[in-house]
Amino acid sequence: MPHLVIEYARKIEHQTALQPLLQQLFEAACKGGIIQPQDLKLRALPYDQFLLRTPDETFLHITLSLLEGRTDTQKEQLAISLRQVLTEQLPNVTSLSIDIRDMNAIAYKKRLLPLHNPE
Repeated sequence: MPHLVIEYARKIEHQTALQPLLQQLFEAACKGGIIQPQDLKLRALPYDQFLLRTPDETFLHITLSLLEGRTDTQKEQLAISLRQVLTEQLPNVTSLSIDIRDMNAIAYKKRLLPLHNPE
């Protein structure tokens, strides 16, 4: 159920390979024990059009949506772990940010098909 959405300046693709970064963020998110690996979904959305202080700046922002119930301390530790990965892997990105949001369990609805295992 947790959704980790990465929005970033497309220029970052020239600085790092995105798929290994996604894998490292996945591992960091699951490391603390409050997110189960089978539940986590990651997406990355590049932006070509954006405006920052100067034309040379870049950004990467993570929005992590979780069902409510985690403590502030758990969410803070999770944000710190994710930020650590970002600062190590993207030392030249001007702005790195993370927002962890609670989703209302009553209002959140989904449909999930069972996995098909071909034999």
